[in-house]
Amino acid sequence: MRIQFKKIICTTDLSDFSNRSIPYGIALAKEYGSKLYICHVIDLPPVALYGEAHFDLIAQQQRLVDYAHDQLDEYMADLLIPWEPIITVGRAADKIKDIVEEKHADLVIATAHGRSGLKRLVLGSVTERLMRILPCPLLAVRGEVHDQKPFSEQGFRLKRILVGCDFSKDSTLAFDYALSLAQEFETELYLAHVVETPVYHDLIARGIATEEHSDQSLRSHLRKKLDDMLPPEVINWTTPKLSLLVGRPDEEIIKFAILNDIDLIVLGVHGRGLMEALLVGSTTDRVMRQAPCTVLSVRQYPESENK
Repeated sequence: MRIQFKKIICTTDLSDFSNRSIPYGIALAKEYGSKLYICHVIDLPPVALYGEAHFDLIAQQQRLVDYAHDQLDEYMADLLIPWEPIITVGRAADKIKDIVEEKHADLVIATAHGRSGLKRLVLGSVTERLMRILPCPLLAVRGEVHDQKPFSEQGFRLKRILVGCDFSKDSTLAFDYALSLAQEFETELYLAHVVETPVYHDLIARGIATEEHSDQSLRSHLRKKLDDMLPPEVINWTTPKLSLLVGRPDEEIIKFAILNDIDLIVLGVHGRGLMEALLVGSTTDRVMRQAPCTVLSVRQYPESENK
């Protein structure tokens, strides 16, 4: 499955932190010959809509739009790639979703903010909401200054890609993206499945098998399932590395990424109830907030979302 990113949308709030997503968009647009859209959503606070500044709202919006255009023109000056600015007003995540559907975009790139606990519950995260509502994959890049590993004097490069495999439909699609990117950039490819300890011990407690026998059988079964995901031709351009980890999925994936100097983590997104997502978060949520590298999240989309 060779995946093409023909239309890429890069989001920014024009801060230095958020602008760090743009080099990824430029690099991927060059690699794939894509059309790049740089999107900025002006999210005016309620006081601007209902307070004393209401009378000057249209003029204020126009000033912000003009400023955004000037900033993006300056940032993208002298770059010989097809690109287009998109400046709009509204709630950021919802507006970006509308733009993605209008442009039939193949990928959105945003900067990940590391929030946790009460602050995340109260403030939320545009990037995390995008992960759940977009009809295309989301590439969440780190905003820290030191996190520019994929860039070198030779341009944008990936050396090691890790894909989390739990054998769901979402993770199978994540594997397809990881495989395609690994082939495109000729990288090392790591496949990891995390055995959650409580589930494993529950099988033993129910007397399904002894600990020694179940551990050996389970590992053999899971390793075979990982191996079966690989197409025969993959050995022509890389030697995949299969790993079975034990523990909490997000913690083990993050630890593995640090120890193996991973450049990109690819994960599927699983649906959760609203309160569970807010209070606990999914594995992909937690990895996105704490990973030492860029994270690509993908999910299965209903047919109606792709039209």
